[in-house]
Amino acid sequence: MNSMKQGFIFEYLNENDFRKKERSVRKYNMLAYKKLTFDFYPSLRTGKFIGELVSVNKKENTKSYELKLPTDSLFIKVHGEIRLHYTVYEDKNIILLTNITPEGILEEGHRAELSTYKGVMISKTNPEKDMFKVNLLNMLQK
Repeated sequence: MNSMKQGFIFEYLNENDFRKKERSVRKYNMLAYKKLTFDFYPSLRTGKFIGELVSVNKKENTKSYELKLPTDSLFIKVHGEIRLHYTVYEDKNIILLTNITPEGILEEGHRAELSTYKGVMISKTNPEKDMFKVNLLNMLQK
């Protein structure tokens, strides 16, 4: 009999979409990407669910979590936290990786080579707004 506890396997709500965002995180935030790949994913696979529990579905026997990735404070103020969203199917030993947010800037970062302004990714759709925020935050920090 196999006494080793069965690990969890990853499945994707939309793998293509998820991978794009993951690559965008790698391109613009190496620290978050490394943490995700070398700490968080292995931890999840062993059944250690990290992050904050956001919902429980008793009927489906699932738990959904949001895990904050290490993100530069200026990025957070401009675009929000980078978060991994996942749902655990405990009886099936499956972790469904559902999303990485903020979606907008990560999808855009994958499609186009975004410019950065003072170290923060700037959206092509609304660069003035993002640059204004960065400048404002820099002024407030002085």
